[in-house]
Amino acid sequence: MTVRQSTATWKGTLKEGNGLMKSGSGHFAGPFTFASRFEEDEKGTNPEEMIGAAHAGCYSMFLSALLSNNGFNPTQIETTATVHLGRDDSGPLITKIELVMEAAVPGLEEEAFLDFAQKAKAGCPISRALAAVPEITLQATLLG
Repeated sequence: MTVRQSTATWKGTLKEGNGLMKSGSGHFAGPFTFASRFEEDEKGTNPEEMIGAAHAGCYSMFLSALLSNNGFNPTQIETTATVHLGRDDSGPLITKIELVMEAAVPGLEEEAFLDFAQKAKAGCPISRALAAVPEITLQATLLG
């Protein structure tokens, strides 16, 4: 199987410092700060946003594979992952991820679509890696 690597560098204290996250491929690099992670500062990214992007991408690809392997050819799958950062007695944690997906899949009936959508949620590698998240929801819409 493949192996992927990303790096993050943090400089300074928690609240005054700043960091940079980079993918090993070089296709992504984004700054992050305390404010971009825990406040409403959109001048940088944060680990939760990256988890959301990874989850949305993985889910879309996994659903495409399930559909294609069963004779259905999706023309488009768009997934948004909303990651909720909360807190418990131990500190910050991801409390919920909401997946919202819309797909155009010619010839697929709604009931079968919803079954494939749930199977993709359970089976995609990022969903499986995030099994400790207390709640992962899915809203699936078949277009057309």
